[in-house]
Amino acid sequence: MADGRQRIDKWLFFARVVKSRSLAAKLAGAGRVRINSDKASQAAAMVKPGDVLTITLDRRILVYKIVETGERRGPAEEARGLYEDMSPPRAPKQAASPIVPVRESGSGRPTKRERRDTDRLRGRES
Repeated sequence: MADGRQRIDKWLFFARVVKSRSLAAKLAGAGRVRINSDKASQAAAMVKPGDVLTITLDRRILVYKIVETGERRGPAEEARGLYEDMSPPRAPKQAASPIVPVRESGSGRPTKRERRDTDRLRGRES
């Protein structure tokens, strides 16, 4: 690249942050990418080695420091060499404990025995 700069959409695509360059352009256009804490409003925003990107994807926040610009979208090993991952560690998932309904004895629907006793009191013996 001339003077070591590259468009943000190309870099996101080469670094395998997104699946396609058009998705990278949409991500940058939506303001979900920050370059050195400034929002990238266009896919044509230029990045260079040393820039820090903050990318908001789904429920994750990625913080990448650009090590070098890419020449192509290569294998994952090659893509990992384009950045240094400075993202905060993910919070561990908490196991969802099953909610078991608890009811006190005597509350809720009456038992058969209680129903017969109630019927006797009301005079409806069977």
